[in-house]
Amino acid sequence: MSENVSSTLVPEIRAVLAQHGRFPVENLAEGDDLYNAGLTSLATVAVMLALEDKFNVEFPDNLIGRRTFKSIESIAEAITKLAA
Repeated sequence: MSENVSSTLVPEIRAVLAQHGRFPVENLAEGDDLYNAGLTSLATVAVMLALEDKFNVEFPDNLIGRRTFKSIESIAEAITKLAA
């Protein structure tokens, strides 16, 4: 992930995860597995909807899955592609 994407999206993604993810995100690195940290399938839906609202994007069916929401980095990459 480019530094520019990281510096702009990561803090906002962290804020969404903190509010809707229902698990602590403060000490997570960008590449850490969010599911291992406590993200559930149900919380993933809430996070996805909040991200769609925040970034004015819509996740297509092929991006709705564990691979997209596995880490802060993978979420940022997906949002970058969707916003392009």
